[in-house]
Amino acid sequence: MSNAIEMRGVEKTFGVTKVIQGVNLTVAKGERHALIGPNGAGKSTTFNLISGYMKPSAGSILLNDREISGLPPFRINRLGLSRSFQVTNVFAKMTVWENLRCAVLWATGHRYAFWKNIDNLPEVRERTAQILQDISLVSRRDVPAGLLTYAEQRALEIGITVAGGADVILLDEPTAGMSNAETERAVEQIRRLTEGRTLLIVEHDMSVVFGLADRISVLVYGEVIASGTPDEIRSSRKVREAYLGEEAA
Repeated sequence: MSNAIEMRGVEKTFGVTKVIQGVNLTVAKGERHALIGPNGAGKSTTFNLISGYMKPSAGSILLNDREISGLPPFRINRLGLSRSFQVTNVFAKMTVWENLRCAVLWATGHRYAFWKNIDNLPEVRERTAQILQDISLVSRRDVPAGLLTYAEQRALEIGITVAGGADVILLDEPTAGMSNAETERAVEQIRRLTEGRTLLIVEHDMSVVFGLADRISVLVYGEVIASGTPDEIRSSRKVREAYLGEEAA
């Protein structure tokens, strides 16, 4: 199976501090892959490197076998990668429908043209309606995004992330701050929305990680110390030591 994402010896240094230390990571096409690790391990930095918000100090990053190291985020997005952020990022004054429609417009090939009536674009309307249903916000269609609950805003952001049509999705702590019931709904939405796509997710909730991921990689102090199936990671002594200290031995 070919890889959707591949990091080869990637490093990231801030001054004299090396945050990412020779990371080698592969995410196969169509795989749901979780990146876990203690706070400060470098998970969000890794996401920023893959999505172009930071440039690696060394090494290479490939997206669908194409070198993307150092490309700006918009170029990487147009090559088929989309991501969410830890902090919810939606257009607060626009409705839920309008937020989703903005993302769908680009994916369906419609660029900025003030003479077009976007209400007369059936493919945009149908795709937006489908995503609205997938994220369970049909009843909130005309509500300004800034008035949604926290969990609803996170669901909307996930919808926006996948609405662009990217085949590689990066989600950064999508269930952070949610209740158990909200988390269960979010996981089901993520599973449904990423069907047939590649997913790389950073998540602290281990029930989410082990319930959703096909493979898991563990990042500690900027290094990948283990990669494998959920069962392999669960039984790894090295992983237990990283999370629990020497007592795990």
